Order: sequence, then C-alpha cells, then structure tokens
Amino acid sequence: MKERLDVFFETLTEEPKDYIDRLEASALQNGEPVVCRPARALLKYLLRTKKPERVLEIGTAVGYSALFMKEYLPRSAAITTIEKVPARIEQASDNFARYDEHNQIRLIGGDAREILPELSAAGNCYDFIFMDAAKGQYINFLPDVLTMLNAGGVLMSDNILHGGDILQSRYAVTRRDRTIHSRMRQYLKTISSHPCLETICLPVGDGVALSTKIKTEGLMAHEETGDTGTGK
Repeated sequence: MKERLDVFFETLTEEPKDYIDRLEASALQNGEPVVCRPARALLKYLLRTKKPERVLEIGTAVGYSALFMKEYLPRSAAITTIEKVPARIEQASDNFARYDEHNQIRLIGGDAREILPELSAAGNCYDFIFMDAAKGQYINFLPDVLTMLNAGGVLMSDNILHGGDILQSRYAVTRRDRTIHSRMRQYLKTISSHPCLETICLPVGDGVALSTKIKTEGLMAHEETGDTGTGK
C-alpha cells in the first residue's frame, strides 16, 4: 500500500531537471546513498516555502541532495555541505564543478564531529539544516546543530527509522545495529522533548523528523544539564 501511495504521489510532483535524475540513477547503480523520492518531495516543499538563505547539509555523499536543494533555493542562497569519505568527496566535487554554475555550494571534507564545532565556534548560523549522515551520530551532532540553527530555522533529519529497525525492540535488531538503535531512539526523544524545538516525526520514506527552533532562551542550559529527554 505504501509503495502504491509513493508512486501515485510522485505522479503529482514536478519533475526535477534531467541531470538530477541522471545523478540519482548513477548513485543507485553504484550503491551510493541518495535521499528517497518521497523525502525529496518534502525537502523541495520546505525549501520553496521557507526560502532559506543559508543551508547546512551533513552528509554530502556524491552531491546529489545538495544539487537538488540548489535548484529550489534563491540564487542568493548558499549551501555548506560536509562529507568525510574521500571517494565521495572527489565525486561530489566533480558534480559540483559540472552542475553548480553559480558556485552556491561549498564542500567541506572531513568528519562532521570535528567540523561542526569549528563552524559553530566561528559563529556560523543557518536557516535550514539537512541531517543525512551516519544515523548513530545524529545525537552527537545535535548540540552544535542547535547552536547554529537560527530561531525559526528548520532541522530536517532523514532516515530516522533506519530501515524500520527503530520500531523494533533493541533485542530484535542485529547486535551490530543496537548502538544505532539506542542512539537514534535517544535522538528522537531529545528533539521531541527539547524546550527550544517544535518537532514532528513523519512516516515519509524511511522516516523524517522536522524540528523548528522556536526559541533560543534556555538552549545552553538544556545542553549543560545533559538532559536528553530520555527520562533517565
């Protein structure tokens, strides 16, 4: 039923530029991660309605989603995107050189756990943040992400269901995935109960969480207490 819904809704969606579909097909053929089409449609809606000027993406992969976002942003907007896998950095750089004609995208190579604190310390702020990297790291990225997200800004966290594993008991998932399972559940509880965020989780694609920063007062106090919203 869900697949039929996705296919039907896709028939109602405006087609992106041809090169976007070519990049998607190439990435899927080579086993590279790309944002799924239902989540892609939601991403386009948010960008067109919010019109953010400064966007941060955590998890570039081959550059597909950054280029997709660029197509639905004002020309004055800028995207900063982070990737740590050397082969993906090289491929994304090639794709940006070919398709980012107005140089709106800045690619930073390295581990987001090191880069995010540097961006935060430098006073960088963003209107929209797209989180699509290692799922077990979302909870570790969050403090710097919240510091850099402007009031009224939106954090979109993709693949929060991790292939449906998050719905299962910890003991129903494979041992190697239990750390991701516990960290993602902690992340979802944290963003859902955070006093500075208004969050909704949606069954779009592999699950998407949308969090709007509703205030900045109390943000640092919440982080300093170590409160994760887990009730522990």
